[in-house]
Amino acid sequence: MTTRREVLAGGAALLAAPRLANAQARPGQPRVVRAVMHGDVPTFDPIWTTANMAAYHGAMVYDTLFGTDANGVPQPQMVNRHNVSDDRLTWTFELRDGLRWHDGTPVTAADCVASIRRWAARDGAGQHMFQRVRDLSARDDKTVVMTLSEPYGLVLEALSKTSTPICFMMRRREAETDPMQRISEVVGSGPFTLNQTETRMGSRYVYDRNPNYVPRSEPASGIAGGKRVLIDRAMFVNMPDVQTGVAALQAGEVEFVETPPIDVLPSLEGDRNIRIEILNRLGQVGWIRLNFLHPPFNNPKVRQAVLWAVNQENHMRATFVDRRFYRTCGSLFTCGTPMENDANTEWFTRGPNVQRARQLLQEGGYDGRPVVLLQATNILYMTNAAQLLAQELRAIGMNIQVAPMDWSGVVQRRAVQAPPEQGGWNIFITAAGGPAVGNPIALAGHAATGTRGWFGWPEDARHEELRNQWAAAPTPEARLAVARQMQENAWNFVPHLYFGQWTQPVAYRGTRNWLPVPEVIPFWNVERV
Repeated sequence: MTTRREVLAGGAALLAAPRLANAQARPGQPRVVRAVMHGDVPTFDPIWTTANMAAYHGAMVYDTLFGTDANGVPQPQMVNRHNVSDDRLTWTFELRDGLRWHDGTPVTAADCVASIRRWAARDGAGQHMFQRVRDLSARDDKTVVMTLSEPYGLVLEALSKTSTPICFMMRRREAETDPMQRISEVVGSGPFTLNQTETRMGSRYVYDRNPNYVPRSEPASGIAGGKRVLIDRAMFVNMPDVQTGVAALQAGEVEFVETPPIDVLPSLEGDRNIRIEILNRLGQVGWIRLNFLHPPFNNPKVRQAVLWAVNQENHMRATFVDRRFYRTCGSLFTCGTPMENDANTEWFTRGPNVQRARQLLQEGGYDGRPVVLLQATNILYMTNAAQLLAQELRAIGMNIQVAPMDWSGVVQRRAVQAPPEQGGWNIFITAAGGPAVGNPIALAGHAATGTRGWFGWPEDARHEELRNQWAAAPTPEARLAVARQMQENAWNFVPHLYFGQWTQPVAYRGTRNWLPVPEVIPFWNVERV
């Protein structure tokens, strides 16, 4: 196992920077931010996976046509001008000047067309939009034209969203790669470049300021506006566990820790050099994802049994300790968002109920077969949630086999559609950002399109019909009415279930101006102090 000292020794040699506990940066000293993130980067291809760490990497090196600002409103990013025809069937996007790939070649509309197509093949919102896309082409080197078969009100929302996979622009040569195959060459047009020479997979990921990046003139807001890079280098530093990362922060060996445990916050708040802040203000929603393809969760009664077995309060208290940072929630859509509702939530208001869960398990014909639960051991909330879920499901009579591995291992294995006994799985634990879970279209996991959809592969025609109705609804009130119908149906067929909702503070020192963004940690706008 790599120790904190070994990781940081490599980083210190790399950066040639002294301890940063109290000192200002001297003239000529590199302005570096070393960050302990929640997990490892599982792949350099942020389209191939929905893992947040891949999106964090993607946001460093790639850019987007549009970005969501701090108010959740889509704003142009790589696009200079855009318009839609009077019949709302033809969208035109003109690229702004000065866009170049890291190899010095210009960004073209053909690159963007290939990138959008590859993203749409993997993303739930992209798939939903492309059901209505008749043609997508490059009119010239700077102009992308999208022609629809019917008006679609979520075009800009889909292209700008921060839920994974984000619609990053890539060179045409990478973007034309089969969407089911990972790319390995990293050439973006974003504010940082990946320093592959000094990156050590599994240990540290090094990103240098892109000196040729031309930011927009507007102030940075969300992932929109001017991405001004005010540091020379950012490093994602892997630690054996989050407690080690906290110790490194206290010692001044790193500047940022994404997920400090809630129970150590009082000691961090007592350190005048450290600041605590919530960047994702709607927080995260914890997901329990069930595999529809194989027994026992191909039976809705067995899925309902799990719904009645899970105690959200126990799950939240085990990891997040303080009620200020968590809540329980029975809504299919994030509590605190416009689509939150209470349709069909008896399991939440009257549960958990072990006897009811056992009865549903029996009605579902569960035969005692092993149920494989993937447990990520390097992310605290995932570790705890898997342990508690195993106890809850054993209590109702399920034969649970916990398969421990790191999060990168879970990301690899959850893509396997084979039966559990052949390397597949039955359950895995994850989380998604609150704004994304609050939107039936933006989040890939809300789709119920079978093997064309997200891991777990739920399928339900009524759910998909309602998602289409939601996208076409003309007012927020009409959308909420459809969302209630969707939730009524969902908690019967159980596409997935939740174990709570929380806000996770970050901790940092020696830096300022971190932007509050759901799903992404932006390193632009950040300054060393």
